[in-house]
Amino acid sequence: MRSDPATSAAPMRGLGGPLRSSEPVRAAPAPSAAALLLEDAADLLVVHLDFRAALRTCERAWQGLAEEPAGASCLEVKCSLCVVGIQALAEMDRWQEVLSWVLRCYQVPEKLPPKVLELCVLLYSKMREPGAVLDTVSAWLQDAGNQGLPEYRALAELHLRRVLLPLGCLSEAEELVAGSAAFSEEQRLDALQAISTARQQQKHGQSGSEETQKLNQEGSSFHKFLSLLTLLRQLWDSAVSHFFALPFRKSLLAALLLCLLVVRFDPGRRHGGPSG
Repeated sequence: MRSDPATSAAPMRGLGGPLRSSEPVRAAPAPSAAALLLEDAADLLVVHLDFRAALRTCERAWQGLAEEPAGASCLEVKCSLCVVGIQALAEMDRWQEVLSWVLRCYQVPEKLPPKVLELCVLLYSKMREPGAVLDTVSAWLQDAGNQGLPEYRALAELHLRRVLLPLGCLSEAEELVAGSAAFSEEQRLDALQAISTARQQQKHGQSGSEETQKLNQEGSSFHKFLSLLTLLRQLWDSAVSHFFALPFRKSLLAALLLCLLVVRFDPGRRHGGPSG
């Protein structure tokens, strides 16, 4: 049977060249079961606000990924599941479980995706528990396979500013700056200046440390609550670009998530705060 001349005269583009009438139309590959569960988890998180169910769905998807062939799309889905899971745990005020939860998925710190590790550092540092991620980030940074990643420099600087300096690990900070080629000369000088300032503060701040610790403990619950609310926005500011690289429906869910967080967790919309 002869093909329609009108159809033949208008070849389809975007598929590697004109499509001949005798060639079958190439359909897009069907999404994997894990990818579909990722959409369900995001839907439960942002639309239904069922954080427990969203977390369970992420865990089901993890199990399904073990049966799928490894590939770039599989790694992307796995990373996105972690981001949704981190958000769900934070929403349930179970942020202390985040690091152990993501390590259950990746087994060893060196295999954590840079985006997931960044979110963990932001979370624990914001909640004033940077020591919880100290060993994990150090192991990741020391891994030779990670040192060539484009995200390495940003994570090294984040580790320095959010973990090592607040913990007073100044010798470790100097070793990181001196031993890593990730820092530019300007960044190295800035980091060394920050370390020097921290050392001076450490020497002159001992007398007031006990009083400061007491005040911090008195208001720790309230400040951690406010920190968590602010962090929920920062997590998605950091992760939303990753979601926008996914197909349209997932991108739309990510946009809805971000809008929801801005409305629900903007500290400026809350009434007042502690006096003094």
